[in-house]
Amino acid sequence: MKATRHIGDLCILILLTAVWSMSPLAASAQGEQGRYPSDTLLAAAREIMEAARYCALVTLDETGQPTVRTMDPFEPGDDMVFWFGTNRRSRKVEHIRNDPRVAIHYLAPEGDGYVTIMGTARIVDDPSVKARYWKDEWRQYYTDSREDYVTIAVTPETLEVLDYSKGVTGDADTWKVRSVIFPSENSGR
Repeated sequence: MKATRHIGDLCILILLTAVWSMSPLAASAQGEQGRYPSDTLLAAAREIMEAARYCALVTLDETGQPTVRTMDPFEPGDDMVFWFGTNRRSRKVEHIRNDPRVAIHYLAPEGDGYVTIMGTARIVDDPSVKARYWKDEWRQYYTDSREDYVTIAVTPETLEVLDYSKGVTGDADTWKVRSVIFPSENSGR
């Protein structure tokens, strides 16, 4: 009776693991001594992102040169889409329209970790989205927020996290950082 129950528990665990691996946020996490669960890496990443006041957004200019600027981000939702607001005439909007590949970088306030996201950005000019992703303290930067203001949505492809305070470290030999790979929309998952 006990053995049958353990086999049943094992079957449920295998089924749950299979279902989890097909979920949109399922991801591979590479580790030095085995694998870190992606939920552990995402939790460590969220803590760093919530603690950081600002982040850096990297776009590529028309020559392919990376351009970095400080951004005042919104907290990503459960879908891990990253949102920003900006002036529609800014260079970053032009860069994203020409090449949507971007990177986002958050530094832990104590300097003991960081999160880097590589993904694809798109400009969103929908009034309801702009109202949702707006901060009143930005009013001073926009003469007409309905016309001047647009949002940027970044869909992650890869998230890298290093958090010494949580024991999430890089590979001892290669220094490769732990990562979460998000399934692409075209991967058929």
